[in-house]
Amino acid sequence: MRIAMIGTGYVGLVSGTCFSEFGIDVVCVDKDAAKIEKLHQNIMPIYEPGLDDMVAANVEAGRLSFTTDLKEAVKDADAVFIAVGTPSRRGDGHADLSYVYAAAEEIADSMTGYTVVVTKSTVPVGTGDEVERIIRARRPDAQFDVVSNPEFLREGSAINDFMRPDRVVIGTESEKARKVMKQLYRVLYLIETPIAFTSRRTSELIKYAGNTFLATKITFINEIADLCEKVGADVHDVAKGIGLDGRIGKKFLHPGPGYGGSCFPKDTLALVKTARDYNAPLRIVETVVAVNEARKKQMAERVIAACGGSVKGKTISVLGLTFKPNTDDMRDSPSIDIVSALIEAGATVKAFDPEGMEEAKKLLPAAVEYCKDAYATMPGAHCAVIITEWNEFRALDLKKVKSLLAQPSIVDLRNVYVPEEMAELGFAYSSIGRP
Repeated sequence: MRIAMIGTGYVGLVSGTCFSEFGIDVVCVDKDAAKIEKLHQNIMPIYEPGLDDMVAANVEAGRLSFTTDLKEAVKDADAVFIAVGTPSRRGDGHADLSYVYAAAEEIADSMTGYTVVVTKSTVPVGTGDEVERIIRARRPDAQFDVVSNPEFLREGSAINDFMRPDRVVIGTESEKARKVMKQLYRVLYLIETPIAFTSRRTSELIKYAGNTFLATKITFINEIADLCEKVGADVHDVAKGIGLDGRIGKKFLHPGPGYGGSCFPKDTLALVKTARDYNAPLRIVETVVAVNEARKKQMAERVIAACGGSVKGKTISVLGLTFKPNTDDMRDSPSIDIVSALIEAGATVKAFDPEGMEEAKKLLPAAVEYCKDAYATMPGAHCAVIITEWNEFRALDLKKVKSLLAQPSIVDLRNVYVPEEMAELGFAYSSIGRP
């Protein structure tokens, strides 16, 4: 089989590469000629562990290629995946579908035989209907079906998520399209991966409902963490106690500075907008969005409090900038609100992140000073702040840290360290949801 993957962002590049690992011929398409040229040199546009090696192996095997020529890639493809960006639209928070619809138009002009057009991008309910309408309007004679096949990839473990997923969701009412999709996912059938066939609109909603539920769990435990601090309880014990209940589960019950990244912020906003459009408002989700936005801003206040109520003229060491470890993704990272607020309050910020500093430079204030490693951020700093729980921040030489800081103060927004041990070392230590 042969497929075309339109878009070489996170979803498109990982999905295309993994399909080629399944033995399928894949052509990845992007309008950005510079990105395609770098991919020809095996230079990845994103940081994802193991991706460069998998790309190189499949390119060498002749199963994976990259091009800017969409027409050539699509014309003989059995399936064409739309994996372009759907960022939040300014003003109303709805997903910007202009790239999806533009891709649909180009696909319509390029198809030569029966083609399954698959929306892999995260799109609101009804998008598949519009993609079908666009293609039919441009090519009344075309033989095609439009399928929804949402992705469930976690940055930092995306390859494993694709190769060994919890489930695959496929939305189609066409038996012909269903057979094509079964063939594409044949490898996963062999390992008995649950594959759910639904209607197209149901499939589109599953992705949003899943991400929104996880965002709700994160926000819930963050609010419980705030309560724990007030009553003298330990949020980790609370999370374990409720997570052992099989109806709740232990995942996504880790307190922190709020969720960020490429999915949860935009997907919660998009679902809220869709619900309002259909006059079925989701009050819980609306609250989750509002609480999470406020929380990210409140984290800077914790740092200011740890510095005696003011950071004016003081230096703050910031460890971790990306929204999670094992990625270079800075989209909606809590660090954006935290660092910006600290600088606005008069602080000098010295920061280090193992992979995210180049992306951070595009989003953080120009005043941020970027350092070569964690320790280089600390000389003369009045406080060290752990924002992202990269593994290297879990094993810092704490005696060295104490000797470098102007005052032994650490604000740990990921609860990496144990309060009692930090107290014994002489640190003024602040964490989330622990007495």
